[in-house]
Amino acid sequence: MTRVASETFSTVGVTAVTNALILVSRYSFYNRTLDPHTSNSAMTWQRELSSWMSPPRLKTADAPAVGQKAPSLPSLEGSVQNGKPTIISFLRHCGCPFAEKTFLDLRAIAPTNLDVHFVAVSHSNQESTDKWLASLPDPSRNKQPNLYVIVDAERETYAAWGLDTSGVWHVLASMPSVLKLANKEGIKVRPTESGSRWQTAGDFAIDGEGIVRWSRKNERADDMPDFKEGLDALLKDRGE
Repeated sequence: MTRVASETFSTVGVTAVTNALILVSRYSFYNRTLDPHTSNSAMTWQRELSSWMSPPRLKTADAPAVGQKAPSLPSLEGSVQNGKPTIISFLRHCGCPFAEKTFLDLRAIAPTNLDVHFVAVSHSNQESTDKWLASLPDPSRNKQPNLYVIVDAERETYAAWGLDTSGVWHVLASMPSVLKLANKEGIKVRPTESGSRWQTAGDFAIDGEGIVRWSRKNERADDMPDFKEGLDALLKDRGE
């Protein structure tokens, strides 16, 4: 490829990605379910745009594999290292429909598995996370004795569990699934007040001894977990 052709290809590629981001942002703004407490359109656009900016890169560990000791972290001490098996779900940003679907699935499975702790980790800040939780269907179900929501706005917990930031297509390739989820389950894009669209998500099951029994990193934004797999891994470990 000649230098001119290479430069032309590069320019076209950047332009295509930029246009795609603009289209996605417009779709996000017009098609979402608006939070009644959203202040004004200018502030909303500013926050939406900020969520498309690349966050600071953190030193990211390898994701813990099955059979390894789970990372020991102060923010999770009360939920993981207490002798109870635990399923941990690191979410995408608050406002993402895939994060909402994941949390609703986690919330739904908790009442029938009271001997297991379920932990959702959000990297949106506390205020945004609380507002997002309150906007979900039947928010009273967010409070259960074995369901926890932890905020990790600095994303240090994500990095310790092997969850780095993603590339462009991790997000954009999932856009058809946004429409599918909205049409099939009524889960639409909500306002993004903090957090990054580039932060990856992942899910883990930890036994009572703190050993990883199920480990998965989301390959794309729309790659959502089946928590039954995590529960099955915990039950298998206990010989049930």
